[in-house]
This record gives sequence, structure tokens and C-alpha cells, in this order.
Amino acid sequence: MLINGTSTEDDVYGDVEDGIGTITLNRPDRRNALSDAMVAGIESLVDAMQDSDEVGVIVITGAGKAFCSGGDVQDFDAKGGEGGGADEIDADAVEAQRKAQRATVGKLYRSRKPVIAAIPGAAAGAGLGLALAADFRIGSERAVFATAFGAVGLSGDFGVAWLLNDIVGPVKARELMLLNPRVRAEEARELGLLNEVVPEEQFEARVRELAEQLANGPAQAYASMLDNLDRAPRESLEESMDAEVPLHKATGLTDDHIGAVRAFVEKRTPVFGRRRIAETGGDR
Repeated sequence: MLINGTSTEDDVYGDVEDGIGTITLNRPDRRNALSDAMVAGIESLVDAMQDSDEVGVIVITGAGKAFCSGGDVQDFDAKGGEGGGADEIDADAVEAQRKAQRATVGKLYRSRKPVIAAIPGAAAGAGLGLALAADFRIGSERAVFATAFGAVGLSGDFGVAWLLNDIVGPVKARELMLLNPRVRAEEARELGLLNEVVPEEQFEARVRELAEQLANGPAQAYASMLDNLDRAPRESLEESMDAEVPLHKATGLTDDHIGAVRAFVEKRTPVFGRRRIAETGGDR
């Protein structure tokens, strides 16, 4: 898939402008519920944007008034449930979904380029997983979160349980998963599910402002920061400090660093140039 292009039936499309790669979920009539084509399109676009020197930041958002309502419940009903009416688990379907989840939520979470989830409205079910995988979540005042799985008798997928446990802690994660409350924007911000809540009329401008800041920042330094942050919860302080050093030294060799030091001395704003991310041994 080309980045500036569309997927099957235009259910998801990508765009790159001024270093900002945007993935738009585009089924507003279904509150951007995920189709198989959309999942495949997200996977292709994330890969393409990760590999492109033209992309410094990835934004994922939804067309219309919702971010993503998760799985398509109407489709589930039409085919006899999420399992397609079968009496036994389909091993091939299990493996296919495992790969799809890793290629979407997993790659967004592990991205070495910053990821922004721009959330104009509802994020639920698998759509909540896509949102929580981002480094930054900006919501309009209309944003609302729900796990939604229990309401349709499912246990949950697309990393929602793990991500909630990581972001809000085990006690609140259990409440959100089992009781399925609707978490509105201000409460979501207090819980850490949103970084910012923005008035609806300012929403797109604020997302653009943050995306431009990240797209024009030091790409290699950001990638290494994300490596460090990703490793930190599973390492001791000493292990984490040891792992920081080679990444820190590698960024110290970049033109971005040398130019920024000179700009600091000359009391002017640095201009960062390269979005290419070199391989430095990070494991994000």
C-alpha cells in the first residue's frame, strides 16, 4: 500500500504532509468499527510510515464523530457471532488475529516514531486498544472511552487488558473491564487515558500543533527515548542506566545534536533535519 492512498473500499486511508503521517479510519456510518479490510490497511500503513524517511510522527484518528467503536457487532450478528457460528475454536482464525494484533496495536506501541491518537469521540473495544497504544492521546470534549467487551459477552482483545493495566493500574483496569463504564473526557484525562482534552472547535488545530512539534524534532533522540521508556518497567535502575549509555552516545554523534548544541550556544531555536532512524541496538 502506498502511504498516500486508500485501502479496500476506502475504509482506511493514509496521508503524509509536512512530516506528519496520518492514518484515518473511515467508516463514519459504523462509528469506524473495524472491518478485516481496515485492520489490513492499518497494518500496511503503519509499516509504510515506519519505513518512510518522510514521516516523523504518526497520527491515527477516525472520520466523523467517533475514533473507533471496535469490532463490527452488526457483522458479528450477521455471521452468527464472533466465532462465525462454529462449535469449536478455529485455530487458523486464532493465529490470524494474533498476527493482526501484533501488526497493529503491537507495532503502534513499539513504534520508534512518536504516535498520536486523535480521539474526536468514542473509542471502544479494539478501538480502545488502538488508542491506548499511542504515545499521546488528544481528545475532544466529546471523547468517551469504554471497554465494551462484556456488553457483547466477549473477554477482550487487541491488548486492551494489558494496556489498561499498564496505564491505570490493576484495580481500575478490573473496574473498566468488568463493569464497562463510559469514561468521559475529563475523567479519562484524570486517569491518564488522555493527555489533553481540547474544545471540539480547537481539536484539529491542537492535534496538528503537537504533530508538527514532534515531526520537526530530533528523530533519533526520540527513537532512543522511546527505547529507554519501553525497557524501564522491566529493568532495574542500574540495568536501565547501563542500556541508556550507548543510545545516548549514538545520539551524541548526530547532526541534530551537534546543530542543537550550536543553536543553544548562539541562543537560537535549533532546527532538526533528519527523520531517518539509524539502527542503534534498541529493542522497542
